[in-house]
Amino acid sequence: MGGPVPPQTEAMTDTISPSQDLITTPFDFETTALDVVDGVDLAGKRAIVTGGASGIGIETARALAQAGAEVTIAARKLDAAEAVAAEIRAGTGNDAVLVAQLELVDRDSVDALVAAWEGPLDILVNNAGVMAIAELTLSPDEHEMQFATNHLGHFRLALGLHDALAAAPDGARIVSVSSSGHLRSPVIFDDLDFRFRDYEPWAAYGQSKSANVLFAVEAARRWAEDGIVANALMPGGIMTNLQRHVDPERMEQMRRAAGGKIRLKTPEQGAATSVLLAASPLLEGIGGRYFEDCNEAETVDRRPGLGYSGVAPYALDPANAERLWTVSLELIA
Repeated sequence: MGGPVPPQTEAMTDTISPSQDLITTPFDFETTALDVVDGVDLAGKRAIVTGGASGIGIETARALAQAGAEVTIAARKLDAAEAVAAEIRAGTGNDAVLVAQLELVDRDSVDALVAAWEGPLDILVNNAGVMAIAELTLSPDEHEMQFATNHLGHFRLALGLHDALAAAPDGARIVSVSSSGHLRSPVIFDDLDFRFRDYEPWAAYGQSKSANVLFAVEAARRWAEDGIVANALMPGGIMTNLQRHVDPERMEQMRRAAGGKIRLKTPEQGAATSVLLAASPLLEGIGGRYFEDCNEAETVDRRPGLGYSGVAPYALDPANAERLWTVSLELIA
C-alpha cells in the first residue's frame, strides 16, 4: 500500500495520559451493529447518517432504526436512499426512516440539508467517504477530492447542525468514521491539495482520515459545554462500494501479501463500532477518542505492516486538531 508516511508538520503529543486506561467494552471484532443495540432504547432520538444508502452506512442506519430512533439517510442518490429506507422500514417496523440528498463537495447541497433540518439532532454519523482516487482530482472549490469529501464536507455539515446538536435534550453524539488508513499520512498543512508534492492516492486518503480523527478531537473540546461529544473510529476492512476506485487485482495482491493478517468484516460487523459510539450507554460522556473493533485503540509510535491497527499520535494531537479547525474554517468560508 505504498511508501513511507510523510513527516508531520506539527509536534506529536499524545492526548491520552499514560495513566489513563483505554476504554474497553464487551464487544469485539465479531460484534455486529445489531448486537450493539440489543437492549438499547433510542425512542425519541433523531439521527443523520451520511452515506447511509450503501455499505456500512446501511447497517448503521438499520441498527439505529431497530433501536427506535428516527433516522435520516443522507446520500447523493435519492433513489438508492429511498430503496434502502423502504427496506429498513419494512425490516424494523420503524416508519421514521427518512431520506435527504447530500453531496458533500457541493456547499449548496450541504447548506440545503442544514436549512431544511428542524428541531434537535441527537446523533450525527459522518460516514460517507471516498477512497484512493487514482489521479489527483479537485472538488468544485479546488480542494483535493478526498480531503474535500471526507473532511471539509462533513466539517461544514457539522458546523451547520451545531445548534440542532446543542438542542438535544440529553446531549448529542457525533461519530466520525475514519480508518486505519490515517496511518498513511498526517494532515500536511503546508500542502493539503498536492500542489507541490506528487499525488499518491493512499497518502491523500490517509490525510483525509487523519483529519476525521482530528475533527472529533477538537469538536469534543470546543463543544463539550454544549453537551456534544465526538469520537472517531476505524470500522475495519469491509468490501463495499468505498473501494470503487481501487483496482480489484491490486486489492487481491495486498491481501495475499498480508499473509492472512488482513481480516475482512461483513458490513454488519463493520458498522458495529459506529453504532457503539452513536448509541451505546457504555460511551456516555466520552469524547475525543479513537476506537476500533468496538474498543479504544492503542496509540502506536510507527505504522506497522499490512493489517495494521492503532492510532497515530499526530491524529490525536490537540495542537493539530485546533490548527485543522482554524484552517478548515478558512477553507469553507
